[in-house]
Amino acid sequence: MTLFTLLLVLAWERLFKLGEHWQLDHRLEVVFQRLHRFSLAQTLFMVIVWMALIGGILWLAKGLLFGVVVLLLWILIGLLCVGAGIKRKHYRAYLNAARQGDEHASDQMAEELALIHGLPVGCSKEERLRGLQNALLWINYRYYLAPLFWFVVGGPYGPIALAGYAFLRAYQTWLARHQTPLERSQAGIDFLLHWLDWIPVRLAGVAYALFGHGEKALPAWFASLGDRHTSQYLVLTRLAQFSLARDPHDDQVQTPRAAVTLARKVTMIILVVVALLTIYGTLV
Repeated sequence: MTLFTLLLVLAWERLFKLGEHWQLDHRLEVVFQRLHRFSLAQTLFMVIVWMALIGGILWLAKGLLFGVVVLLLWILIGLLCVGAGIKRKHYRAYLNAARQGDEHASDQMAEELALIHGLPVGCSKEERLRGLQNALLWINYRYYLAPLFWFVVGGPYGPIALAGYAFLRAYQTWLARHQTPLERSQAGIDFLLHWLDWIPVRLAGVAYALFGHGEKALPAWFASLGDRHTSQYLVLTRLAQFSLARDPHDDQVQTPRAAVTLARKVTMIILVVVALLTIYGTLV
């Protein structure tokens, strides 16, 4: 059921998910807006309650209509948690502005795409475009690769694990947009996601390393296995840049497009690997 749900969710997301309507981040804003104090304990409490709620709903639906209701709930949770509908909209707006030469609009959309980690300031055009590439690679990881990982490794509890990760992702985005860096730090959200992302980042990093220059990318990947302090954002984007280094970094349209194309290739490869492993596991 995991593979079927994933394929259906990704197909729906590609065809119809553009905007906030089917995105959990948007649905949870009404909850986050009620918060006025922030702490790690509060963050843990919220995500545990959220996962317990999802688990309770799935348990109550178990056996209804020969499992059809549970399947529909799996699909609904997947639709809400997988995919970056609003980010895709911002990306298209950036490309349109860049093509028209509207620097103000393109800079505004670039800042929105790089909301979590920001773009380099006071640097060359090439470095800023490389920062935009990294932001797009991270968006692909956060909204596609990481959810896929938690959904698959969760097994029968995949929707609960997926919903928990998506909750933390949405909370981090909301804090980055509406609160100060101090309040975001007090919430402990970056600390939690740092450790939750450790394994999936390195699994995704293998694919990026294989696309890049092997003599440089693979040693960098092996070095990351013992690195507990570098942010997962830097680990992933450094590996991806080995592949992107062969492309020029001076075109406002083609540079981000190169990152998106690479991210899509990696996503498809990982999805194929997951499908083959799932089919093999089912047959065996």
